[in-house]
Amino acid sequence: MINRFGALIGISCCTKQFGVFGMLNHAASGTYVRAVDQVVGGVPILIPANGDSADIETLLDHCAGIILTGSRSNVAAEFYGGPPQPPDIHPEDPDRDKVTLQLSRRAVARNIPLLAICRGLQELNVALGGSLHQRLQDLPHRLDHSTPMQENPAVRIGKAHHVTLTPGGTLAHRLGRDHLSVNSLHNQGIDRLAPGLAVEARAVDGTIEAIRVLGPQYALGVQWHPEYDFEHDPASHAIFASFGEAVRHYSATQSPR
Repeated sequence: MINRFGALIGISCCTKQFGVFGMLNHAASGTYVRAVDQVVGGVPILIPANGDSADIETLLDHCAGIILTGSRSNVAAEFYGGPPQPPDIHPEDPDRDKVTLQLSRRAVARNIPLLAICRGLQELNVALGGSLHQRLQDLPHRLDHSTPMQENPAVRIGKAHHVTLTPGGTLAHRLGRDHLSVNSLHNQGIDRLAPGLAVEARAVDGTIEAIRVLGPQYALGVQWHPEYDFEHDPASHAIFASFGEAVRHYSATQSPR
């Protein structure tokens, strides 16, 4: 059994339509909740994608860690100065962006542990002043990093390519290795790296696959999805375990509210 503690772990949501009548919902995959339950040990709470209505400071007053989730939607081009994209090809979720971009900036400023996954990595880069490629598969000499459209989950979310971890980097140190096999389910990727970020891993085509915020705080982004296989993949488990350690340390330093 995981050694549980009382800290709240915020998990970012998307806006999605569900049900017969397509009603708007705020949703996050259960894989993130399971990772918090089974590895991190905190109390998972879902952060709605409620746009300008979000009270970011109150959320962060009560959370000891934040997970920025992956999503089918792309970070809206308006937030990093990119050209508009056809919504029928690349859906966007600007209400999520308005929450997660500010959430990223304020969590980093307040030294609250942050784990940014796939879209979350892209949000962290944009929040701190970076930009994105909108379709990596359209660039010369790049792999197709997009989701394999296969019903079989072993193919869809299985390992797709290798990444090389930065020698001496935080991720290489925590995982105890210099190469890693990862899944790949994204169209967007980092173009201009934001100031204050360091590259922690790259794919064989040069795509940035992991980043961290420079400084003593825990703020890590990975372009792949460790939540899909943390139950049997040691590296994926270690990523959530390291986040859990950071959350415990942060929680222990805070005065009771």
